[in-house]
Amino acid sequence: MTSVLIVDDDALIRAGLRAILDASDGIDVVGEAGDGAEVVPAVVELRPDVVLMDVRMPRLDGIQATRLLHERLDRPPRVLVVTTFENDEYVYEALRAGAGGFLLKRSRPEHIVEAVRVVARGESLLFPAAVRRLAAAYGSSQDPLPGVRLTDREGEVLRLMAEGLSNAEIAARLVLGLETVKTHVGNVLAKLGVRDRTRAVVVAYRSGFIAP
Repeated sequence: MTSVLIVDDDALIRAGLRAILDASDGIDVVGEAGDGAEVVPAVVELRPDVVLMDVRMPRLDGIQATRLLHERLDRPPRVLVVTTFENDEYVYEALRAGAGGFLLKRSRPEHIVEAVRVVARGESLLFPAAVRRLAAAYGSSQDPLPGVRLTDREGEVLRLMAEGLSNAEIAARLVLGLETVKTHVGNVLAKLGVRDRTRAVVVAYRSGFIAP
């Protein structure tokens, strides 16, 4: 069972998301919050696996709320950003802050459910083409990565992660065992100093390792 906290300042949107997710097998909405300032206390109390996070909220936006989750909690939940516009600097900054992916508010119900499941698994990057466009638009400044030395194989794995491939798909593409791929992914995350695949890909774009 995947537990979910919904965070949005619009009560109608919260109600709509709750209705969609509550009707889905294996997903349990454990709570709601109307502003980013409520997120950390709610997460500490409810311990959700996934937070559906609006990016634009009046007191504390989803970017800051996501950043606080990663700063204050040893094991923060996965964050799925919910946004109106795909090509939005807020979305890119939320991904940099630690969000695992993003979801358009106009998405079909089945896509919302699948997005929650994908982020909960932590295996795939959502909308890799959109992340490339965001990186090109908002990530032009170069962040050098001193001391980071990826092996050739780790570099291959990171590029396939940027394409949105799951571990199983990477294993098939490179003709490797699944456990071997998991080891490479873990090494990439450790060397880049990030918690998840999305941040690894964002860092790769910003460093120039992968061209948007």
